[in-house]
Amino acid sequence: MKFYHKPVLYKETIEGLKIKSDGIYADGTMGGGGHSEGICKNLEKYGTFVGIDRDPAAIEAGRGRLEKYICKKFYINDNYCSIKENSKELGINGFDGIVLDLGVSSFQLDNIDRGFSYMHDAPLDMRMDPNDAMSAEEVVNEYSQEDLYRIIKDYGEERWAKRIARFICERRKLQKIRSTGELVEIIKAAIPASARRDGPHPAKRTFQAIRIEVNSELELLAEALENCIDVLNPEGRLCVITFHSLEDRIVKEAFNRREDPCICPKEFPVCTCGRVGDFKKVNRKPTVPTEDELDENPRARSAKLRVGEKN
Repeated sequence: MKFYHKPVLYKETIEGLKIKSDGIYADGTMGGGGHSEGICKNLEKYGTFVGIDRDPAAIEAGRGRLEKYICKKFYINDNYCSIKENSKELGINGFDGIVLDLGVSSFQLDNIDRGFSYMHDAPLDMRMDPNDAMSAEEVVNEYSQEDLYRIIKDYGEERWAKRIARFICERRKLQKIRSTGELVEIIKAAIPASARRDGPHPAKRTFQAIRIEVNSELELLAEALENCIDVLNPEGRLCVITFHSLEDRIVKEAFNRREDPCICPKEFPVCTCGRVGDFKKVNRKPTVPTEDELDENPRARSAKLRVGEKN
């Protein structure tokens, strides 16, 4: 299957990077190479691009897509959290810009065998890196009812989390749940019909929650943001695209923390801790897709772009 990626907030992200033709840039979530191509288009032969992705299929697809560009290119099959170690191995002292486009790519959603989509029946997998040990099947069949409730409620922000967790546990007593189709039917049965009539697909939030758990997405994100800011050059930009409120909250808090790291009690009239910010927010509020983009790409609906700059 061809690795396809329709980049979200493409124009806004590329503009947000303020690309210098001889600069050093990284795409920490290369996916199908949409944003990566936007970076490489703006780099001359002395510019450098580093593409990082957990999914080996994304790396191979990106390599082919970007082959025609003249900048120096490096590809790393790893998690974006390891960008510090990766840059040291490449002999790169700092980046002029980094992009993180979070969540699951269009290719992964559309590749039925990966088990990310609730629209097709497939094995319960959801691993962004196929070599990772834990899949969605383990989460669904081995987690306690309490833990299932917790992740569906916290990561999916699902109103019916308690019922869904109970229905999953009741079904797996009869037989192991192995496919996305089975899980969708359980979720539909757990959510009252009146609540299923409006809004998104009833399985959307639960699938999101399980995917986040399988790939440790939120835990890795908090660490990755700190690492990305650490490896930025002065005036280097970090562009982060999120797709749900939990991700966006983590990004917002990380940006705020680096902009104002003061730990003095609020009642102190002046700062005495001596901590000085090394980062500033470029857009005070996140950028969201235009109506035209939403018409072309409905998957962009919940996307938000935050941009920050190293001092």
